Amino acid sequence: MLIRLVAFALFVLALAYGFSWLADRPGDLSLIWEGQIYQTKLIVAASAIIALVAAVMITWWFIRLVWTSPHSVTRYFRARKRDRGYQALSTGLIAAGAGNALLARKMAARSRGLIRADQEPLITLLEAQAALIEGRYDEARAKFEAMANDPETRELGLRGLYLEARRLGANEAARQYAEKAADSAPYLPWAAQATLEYRSQSGRWDDAIRLLEQQKAARVVEKAEANRLHAVLLTARAGEKLEGNPTGARDDAQQALKLAADFIPAALIAAKALFREGGVRKAASILEQAWKSAPHPEIGQAYVRARSGDSTLDRLKRAERLEGLRPNNVESLLVVAQAALDAQEFAKARAKAEAAARMQPREAAFLLLADIEEAETGDQGRVRHWLAQALKAPRDPAWVADGFVSDKWLPVSPVTGRLDAFEWKAPFGQIEGPLEDGSAPASIETALKTLPPLRDVRPESPVNDHRIIELERAATIAEAVRPAPAPAPAKPKPVEPVSDKAPAPGEAKPFFGGLPDDPGVRDPRVEPGPKTRLRLF
Repeated sequence: MLIRLVAFALFVLALAYGFSWLADRPGDLSLIWEGQIYQTKLIVAASAIIALVAAVMITWWFIRLVWTSPHSVTRYFRARKRDRGYQALSTGLIAAGAGNALLARKMAARSRGLIRADQEPLITLLEAQAALIEGRYDEARAKFEAMANDPETRELGLRGLYLEARRLGANEAARQYAEKAADSAPYLPWAAQATLEYRSQSGRWDDAIRLLEQQKAARVVEKAEANRLHAVLLTARAGEKLEGNPTGARDDAQQALKLAADFIPAALIAAKALFREGGVRKAASILEQAWKSAPHPEIGQAYVRARSGDSTLDRLKRAERLEGLRPNNVESLLVVAQAALDAQEFAKARAKAEAAARMQPREAAFLLLADIEEAETGDQGRVRHWLAQALKAPRDPAWVADGFVSDKWLPVSPVTGRLDAFEWKAPFGQIEGPLEDGSAPASIETALKTLPPLRDVRPESPVNDHRIIELERAATIAEAVRPAPAPAPAKPKPVEPVSDKAPAPGEAKPFFGGLPDDPGVRDPRVEPGPKTRLRLF
């Protein structure tokens, strides 16, 4: 519009300049026509010519206007009708979005009467939405199928069919609709995401990775999110290759670590693959880097048990190395406590477990204290005390996805099929002890104050449980094969039968099936010893 105004102004200026130029140069113009001489001023002749041109243009415009007036009138009413149709269509779409099925159906019929349906496919969409609101799903599905067959509305129809299949639980049909849409238009987020999840659920990792690369090239997903999903898919493929192809599993897991350096499952699979290939040093380096990033109990267990031939003291040293990498960390303390327990260094194990409980009082620390108590003292009262504290303590973190708790990481949620759904966190919906019985939350200081006194339940001699079992079995066999004694001149002292009743205070305890001259052996029925001895009876 501005360009036209400027052009018109320039034309007027040029015309004025021309008239002024003629006015400054007066002259006469003579015309001889049929023997007659017509003479006039030059400026008058120029003005007459311009007026004649203007009159011809105006006359032509008027004749053209009269000639095209029927078409113009028809076009005017057609445009008005179309505007009314689009207004009805807009009102119907708003009504469908608001859930007003009656108004949506009315506006769809009005739009179809004012606009041709083949010229405006949104009318079919409005009718399908109205049918969905009214619960006429067969009609809505027929509308979506018609849109899927039209190249202009193909993607819209496929999405409608996909959602209907999901609603009916027809997962196979939904997968086909999503893959058809993703093949023709990989830039559609819903189709690409659904197809990616379906391919992941069926274990088609190569196809899923290929589709993800197409999405990344089309910039459908952000670069960081694409790298994360790529790492998840590579880790899942590496997990399947671990048993039969450790080299391929190692390559996939290491590539996943390049995309997501803090991805714990990828680090675990890469280390396991390297362990099978004999690359213990490189595997340990990967686990150490992962431990520095985020201490995880599975990382600690894999690192401590890297070599199957290591002694318990060697494992304890490796656990202490992990603690040096991340000091003052709960997982570091628990790893060292478990390794010290395996090495029978109970003082260190108890100190580390109590430190972990002080830092974060959760069930793993109290369960470990119960194991230490069982191994060191065997006092069942103290063991039950620590187990009661574990029941009241918050739960340990686990792999959780959509409310489902798994003992290992999975690439896809078994509940919703969502990719990369598992997180390492405390499970939801826990009902702890304080909420049930009104007692105080688990605390290591309170637990230590209320810890029952230690009872002397261990044998007095340093003979271990296995030696005691061997002595008892030998005594039983000797008693069975011993020959009858020769009659003595003196009357033997009668032997009192063994009674199941507990002896009176100060009374000697009867012995059964052992060696009387061994002071370190006691009757297990009268005074129970370690748990291993009770299993024999």
